[in-house]
Amino acid sequence: MSEWSRSFGKPTSTIFVVGMIVMGAAGGGFLFRDDLAKWVTGEQEYELIDFDSNQTRAYAQGLVDLGDPDWGGRLSGTVEEENAAQSIKTNFSNSGLPSTLEEFEVPLYYMGNTFEMMICIPGNVGGIFGGPAPCSVADLDRDEVQFEHRSDFVVQGYSGSVNIPASSDVQVIDLAMGNETQDWSAASNGIGLVWLLDGDNGQPGTESNTILMKRAQENGLRGLIVVNSRQNCDELVSDDCVPYSKSLDITEFEERPYDIGFVMVSRSLGESIRDEVVNSEGMLEFRIEVDNQNNGNVHVPCGIIEGETEQLVVVGAHHDTVYNGQGAVDNTAGTATVMEMARQFGLLQEELGDPGLTIYFCTWGGEEEGLWGSSEWVIKHREMLEDNLRLYINLDMNHVDAERNSGVTLQGNSATDVKHIEGLVVEFANSYPELYEKYSIIVRELDSDQMPDNSDHAPFVFGIHQEEADEFGLAMICYGSGSSEYHTYLDNMDRFNEESLSVSGIIYGSLIRHLAWG
Repeated sequence: MSEWSRSFGKPTSTIFVVGMIVMGAAGGGFLFRDDLAKWVTGEQEYELIDFDSNQTRAYAQGLVDLGDPDWGGRLSGTVEEENAAQSIKTNFSNSGLPSTLEEFEVPLYYMGNTFEMMICIPGNVGGIFGGPAPCSVADLDRDEVQFEHRSDFVVQGYSGSVNIPASSDVQVIDLAMGNETQDWSAASNGIGLVWLLDGDNGQPGTESNTILMKRAQENGLRGLIVVNSRQNCDELVSDDCVPYSKSLDITEFEERPYDIGFVMVSRSLGESIRDEVVNSEGMLEFRIEVDNQNNGNVHVPCGIIEGETEQLVVVGAHHDTVYNGQGAVDNTAGTATVMEMARQFGLLQEELGDPGLTIYFCTWGGEEEGLWGSSEWVIKHREMLEDNLRLYINLDMNHVDAERNSGVTLQGNSATDVKHIEGLVVEFANSYPELYEKYSIIVRELDSDQMPDNSDHAPFVFGIHQEEADEFGLAMICYGSGSSEYHTYLDNMDRFNEESLSVSGIIYGSLIRHLAWG
């Protein structure tokens, strides 16, 4: 932390103040009395940037329109993610910013064409030699219930492939919450059923996808089914919990689990599997086609405003999504906000000239698979970042649902910038009283070791200073609220609220303006 950071907002000695006046005069200017009084007491004057919510929605719609024609997503490694990155680079250029597009090869997974889940109840038709095999094509009296991909079941990141017809009557074992006390070996060569639950009475809840998949691999399972019993329940679909897609940390595996199908199912489907298959005569058909054995490319477009110094501020958001939905909130919202901020700063540069520091506006591919784009970019540019990074700002789900409005949280590990944000919130309240009243704003300072590591700020906080274990990068982040549609097929533009993006866009953009032009 710099000397300026440590002294910000604190009483300053008379000798030091006089010294500052003398130095200012020697440099061709000086601090006027009113300005000096505000500087000494820690008061600051801030100018807010402009922000066009309608333009931000247009940016978001443009990205959504580039999604997969069937599922809507922009999964990393696909043409949809690459086209999004190219479009973002073009928008940076159209805003007057020199732009770059970098590509990084990382471990990825690719969706196939076969996604089927079905419960078959065997028929009662007899025949020679004991009649047809249960649930085979010859079992004419069988009863089949097909389930819908994306709404009833969703593939989890780095799932492998599995092809289990109902007629094979593969055993399904209920493993409760899937903790290590369960007999996972009983599901060997079969399918494990795990219930996604929070813990109670001080006990931990269901563990991460990474831990569950490692247990499945170690015990020779062919399939792993997680039942959503804790998130978005009764909010999106009455009396049910909609399944959502999550990834796992593939770097934790010595061998990628190519032959284990891994899905999450709705609570109602989980209950059907338990009641009709585990505890009855039903047979489960389970076919999932995913290639998780190959690397692929993720993309990072950046728009750059060169400043008078090499001191650097980076603003970022991830432009990739899970495969199974548009990702309007996660994180088309953040990416569209970054593009609108870049456009506003292109206009500011025309008006004010070059800023005092350099500003990068970047969006990251590969976030949903493990922060790949931001991590690889930090590795490539580590020397520059180690020497010059002043602050990283991350916008991930900075959106607020209009009906489930609980405001936004602006937080980070930079005490100086938290202080600035507090002042900017006051200015925002004065300039936009209706927005301020509508969207509550929580400002919070975190210790560096308290910073979360689940989005693209993590490489900037924890990955730059490799030699110093107790040295961290500075970052400010924004989380919004009201995303019950998180990682589901329902995260689409129907609930998109562009107005809410102006809160973080204006406040964080105005912080950058203050740092860049004073």
